Amino acid sequence: MSEPLAERLRPRTLDDYIGQKHLVGEGAVLRKMIDAGRISSFILWGPPGVGKTTLAQIIAHRLETPFYTLSAVTSGVKDVRDTIEKAQKGRFFNEASPILFIDEIHRFSKSQQDSLLGAVEKGIVTLIGATTENPSFEVIRPLLSRCQIYVLKSLEKDDLLELLHRALTTDVFLKQRKIVLQETNALLRFSGGDARKLLNILELVTDISTDDELVITDELVLNRLQQNPLAYDKDGEMHYDIISAFIKSIRGSDPDAALYWLARMIEGGEDPTFIARRLVISASEDIGLANPNALLLANAAFDAVNKIGWPEGRIPLAEATVYLATSPKSNSAYLGIDKALDLVRRTGNQPVPLPIRNAPTQLMKELGYHDGYKYPHDFPGHFTEQQYLPDDLKNERLWFGQHSPAEEKLYQRMVNYWGKRYEE
Repeated sequence: MSEPLAERLRPRTLDDYIGQKHLVGEGAVLRKMIDAGRISSFILWGPPGVGKTTLAQIIAHRLETPFYTLSAVTSGVKDVRDTIEKAQKGRFFNEASPILFIDEIHRFSKSQQDSLLGAVEKGIVTLIGATTENPSFEVIRPLLSRCQIYVLKSLEKDDLLELLHRALTTDVFLKQRKIVLQETNALLRFSGGDARKLLNILELVTDISTDDELVITDELVLNRLQQNPLAYDKDGEMHYDIISAFIKSIRGSDPDAALYWLARMIEGGEDPTFIARRLVISASEDIGLANPNALLLANAAFDAVNKIGWPEGRIPLAEATVYLATSPKSNSAYLGIDKALDLVRRTGNQPVPLPIRNAPTQLMKELGYHDGYKYPHDFPGHFTEQQYLPDDLKNERLWFGQHSPAEEKLYQRMVNYWGKRYEE
């Protein structure tokens, strides 16, 4: 039985590698390190099928250094220690550190990640991790501080078209046939920027016939996929489609739809902490100040899932899902921080007004730090008007209250405090 098409077309050199020019193109940061023959430990973060594993293999081959690989799904602490010991024993004096590649490093437990620290710090191995999840949430801080983070992007249309052309002209089987790409919209749409999925779909479509000639159209692709429905893939396109439908159903106040998409994820084997994390984000982004208790409940569901696991974890997830979907909605805090970030990027490092600066030393006090500060608790209602924004931005308005019952109280309090500044 031959290898799958995606494996047959796996690039062996950087020149054959498609996409990620910001990292491995001429003059890019990772390309410079590779060309110099020395790399430091790093983590590749990006969606599935964009070349994380392939890039690690190419680097090991290019540097001609021993390459060890572990899967976070199947490896335990003992496997990590055994691999590190093997790497240490097999290393020659002054030789570059062996590369230890860990796929799905976000699935490693804290103890597994702790077992890597010493070897990475001492240079016994150079760690290359691959993850589809944000390393800031999933990788322990001591390990994160010893690794660079490189973000890989979904492949763009031109990258995917180049890959299709390469498959039809260089693959040992496909190049023997006359295959015409009459239409590519369906191929590109269903691949979702995932090279592996694109090649899997192409292989599925070309396998329908052994004839030497085949014309690929959007209709042919759709019919073939309907005959062979793609199951929920927590690492693929449907993963992102279903989590999107889940969040949009919560935002749209439809608890029935939200529960349905939650059930789809549970049945598909989705990581429960991923679902719980999305609930926390939704509580902040979509419900916000209209019902601050939503964040408390979502966070409690996150903790409960981590404590009790499956299958009971489905219950707090469902509870939080229904509560969020049926809560009033506000995105004023979300809009406010984005507006503030935009202001900071446009105006740079504005000086802090002297009255609200910290003054821990006598010199700072002599320079006027803290002079004129009014302590709000010394005034009626624990409020007195004073300037908190930088001088050049003192009239900026960043938070705009939205008039849900809970948030209306907050907004009216600001109107009472600040008058015209908050009157819309």
